[in-house]
Amino acid sequence: MDGTLVQTEEYWSEALFELAAALGGRMSAEARASTVGTSMQRAIGVLHADLGVVRSEQQALADARWVEERVAELMGGGIPWRPGARELVAAVRAAGLRSALVTTTPRRLTDIVLARMIADLGDDPFDTTVCGDEVPARKPDPAPYLQAMAALGVRPEDSVVIEDSLVGVTAGLAAGAAVLGVAGLQPVPPANGLTHVDTLAGIGVPELADVLAARHVEYSAP
Repeated sequence: MDGTLVQTEEYWSEALFELAAALGGRMSAEARASTVGTSMQRAIGVLHADLGVVRSEQQALADARWVEERVAELMGGGIPWRPGARELVAAVRAAGLRSALVTTTPRRLTDIVLARMIADLGDDPFDTTVCGDEVPARKPDPAPYLQAMAALGVRPEDSVVIEDSLVGVTAGLAAGAAVLGVAGLQPVPPANGLTHVDTLAGIGVPELADVLAARHVEYSAP
């Protein structure tokens, strides 16, 4: 969701950088990029390690809560779609295809984004939603995608996952789906079953069918 369908990764960056400043340091761009698609617990751990600070478990939880509150506040100022995302989501819905939103973001923040999507599209574009605080394991574990596929009643081999992070791509491939990787803050190396695009602009249902067909073409390293 964040960085794939909507341009909210910038909000997470701003919140993490602000927290780093409050802790007396500056989070590196490399550390920030490594947190894309991960859980809040891991992101906070990366931030602390990058700053070289030691925080108690209670302090780490407080830091995570602060970041989530700050992101929610920033979302209140607007939630822009990524190029082509709104059109693709609408096209998938219009085609009658079953779809799910699978995100590491907690339910509370996901619902803020979903409300904005529904307001823009006039209807809930997803048949089910799986959030990071609703699964037994988070990406790169395939559990979130397998849970969504089970809820949709679809087979992994008939599914296309759209992702912008390494952990998300890894989870989608491990679940047995074809994956469309959208360029984002984090580089994702080539892999069997993965199709790379710079943007979702111009991507529609026929292109998703091509991604599904391409999963059977083995990647050969140059």
